[in-house]
Amino acid sequence: MTASNKTLARRRRHLMDLAEPDSIIIVPAAREQLRNGDAMFAFRQDSDFLYLTGFSEPEAVLVLIPGRETGEQILFCRERDPERERWDGPRLGLDGARERLGLDDAFPIADLDEILPGLMEDRDHIYHSVGRDPAFDRQVIGWRNQLRKLKRNARGPEEFIALDHVLHELRLFKSTEELKAMRRAAKISATAHRRAMQVCRPGLGEPDLTAELMHEFTRNGCPPAYLPIVAGGRNALVLHYVANDQPLPDDGLVLIDAGCEYDGYAADISRTFPVSGRFTPAQRKVHDLVLAAQHAAIDRVRPGNAFDDFHETACRVLTEGLIDLGLLSGKLEDNLEQETYKRFYMHKTGHWLGLDVHDVGDYRIDGHSRVLEKNMVTTVEPALYIGDDDDIPAEFRNIGVRIEDDIRVTDGDPENLTGSVPASADDIEALMQS
Repeated sequence: MTASNKTLARRRRHLMDLAEPDSIIIVPAAREQLRNGDAMFAFRQDSDFLYLTGFSEPEAVLVLIPGRETGEQILFCRERDPERERWDGPRLGLDGARERLGLDDAFPIADLDEILPGLMEDRDHIYHSVGRDPAFDRQVIGWRNQLRKLKRNARGPEEFIALDHVLHELRLFKSTEELKAMRRAAKISATAHRRAMQVCRPGLGEPDLTAELMHEFTRNGCPPAYLPIVAGGRNALVLHYVANDQPLPDDGLVLIDAGCEYDGYAADISRTFPVSGRFTPAQRKVHDLVLAAQHAAIDRVRPGNAFDDFHETACRVLTEGLIDLGLLSGKLEDNLEQETYKRFYMHKTGHWLGLDVHDVGDYRIDGHSRVLEKNMVTTVEPALYIGDDDDIPAEFRNIGVRIEDDIRVTDGDPENLTGSVPASADDIEALMQS
């Protein structure tokens, strides 16, 4: 992560200012995960830890102690080890952590059990993400108990407070630096989608388009933000389809949901297009309906509107269109009240986006849908998934369409970070034929 020391220090200071007096905040790094034998899964740092430290190594713990006279911000991490670094790559080490991360002090991770109980002395509260890592939960409780054993009359923390609510509220609002990274992730991801559209033709398979996406991500030094979905034909009816191993239907559609991660920040784009390069009349009708719902929903992503507003807007447009197509019958309001559209559209229209593709932040406050504010970023992704039941007209069967973009709330008109990917049927056909 390339956030500046000043930015990282400001985030840590802001978090400490929000914490209760006489508290200690403990944030662990992600653990390495064994894949098989002596091979590990690709390491991805815990997003909370990354947000506060910019540090991408495992085996580390950040400790913040608001109001402490010396050493408010401390990192426990691995020491330099030339022998291990020959095998696993360079480590930042203790001096590097102090100098490059703007921390007050750094200690060897091997000394964590010895030092941390003492840091809890005279603290009343422990901020920690309880339940995320049960093994680490036990360590935290053990440190508190160890303090009591070491010093009989020592005052130690009695209350655990969930860190998530306070920290995730900070992460919900994106800074200028964060938005710059998100725009870069969006640009690379958009280029990958355009590349897949231009390459697509009858005779190819889902693996071919997956390879084109990964090529564009990899050449820009970016991992995928999540497992890509490349779903041809009826595979698009499986919302989380990730096999990506089937032939593409020559006369069908392919739904791609993919985005890369740049500097820790995710993009999330979905497009649906015809393998042949030309929509059939029925495919175009469904696609145009989903696009109309998306345009209407994006227009509701404005400060002061509730988060649920754009979902409700999308559902109204989709339901009206489904009645016009003959896939639903009856009055619009009756269908909305009965939620008959859920047969064809069963998920929400968006989610927060940031360091996680389904990013943190409350959607409801005191039982009410959250009001949108400037520099929140959400996806907007209406869809229709039409199966092959007997009551479905033949021309509409097994059509799955999802259109998704990443939208920033501004002072006025929404900013579409991913709008450079063609979305209209005409623009998609023009790109595929170019």
